[in-house]
Amino acid sequence: MHAMSSPKVLFGFHAVGVRLKTAPASIVELYIDATRRDARMKQFLARAAEAGVRVIEADGLRLTKLCGGGGHQGVVARVQAIEQAHSLDDLLDGLAESPLLLVLDGVTDPHNLGACLRVADGAGAHAVIAPKDHACGINATVAKVASGAAETVPYFMVTNLARQLGELKERGIWVVGTTGDAGQSLYETDLKAPTALVLGAEGPGLRQLTRKTCDTLVRIPMQGAVESLNVSVASGVCLYEARRQRGG
Repeated sequence: MHAMSSPKVLFGFHAVGVRLKTAPASIVELYIDATRRDARMKQFLARAAEAGVRVIEADGLRLTKLCGGGGHQGVVARVQAIEQAHSLDDLLDGLAESPLLLVLDGVTDPHNLGACLRVADGAGAHAVIAPKDHACGINATVAKVASGAAETVPYFMVTNLARQLGELKERGIWVVGTTGDAGQSLYETDLKAPTALVLGAEGPGLRQLTRKTCDTLVRIPMQGAVESLNVSVASGVCLYEARRQRGG
């Protein structure tokens, strides 16, 4: 079980900008749209020059080809994968604080995964875990939506999620599943202890076996007419509640 290495291509000001800031040496080639001369591009080029990264001018068509679609904002980088913790065990062994993990059961939409990685990064989650056969790998769309978080948050795809949750429990990590019909509210739950928050995709929710494997089930209180939140929003609510309980 290995952390997913980053995509070979990053695009958009934010994703490439984060890589420029955190690991400029890993940028193999940086392509920019020569026709963009606005302030944002000028600022970006100044940062690239400062980091000593070689810039190659290209046309829009070449950039679109490189990243397999639009939305590149005139910036595409070919990069080397950044070395991350090889296994979840290595990562957990090396933590100095109480683990906070996000487990996604059945999130197959790249936009949702990207948004979940972004919120995990913001809330300081130590890793995101998903089952190989009911999940989305990290591709260029995920990386773009994640705004650089695909680079910084370790993402582990596991063969058997129920078994992995069992191993987390053996380590003393409390496995908390979220479901609309749980008796207990998220806000009544102690999340200061080592915690893995388990969320399913909006609609189907947690799979039966995943649900059975959780130590406890909680619900996010819903005040209005809608019955559920998008998984990335729900992840944010849960992770930030854990962060708040842990003293921000």
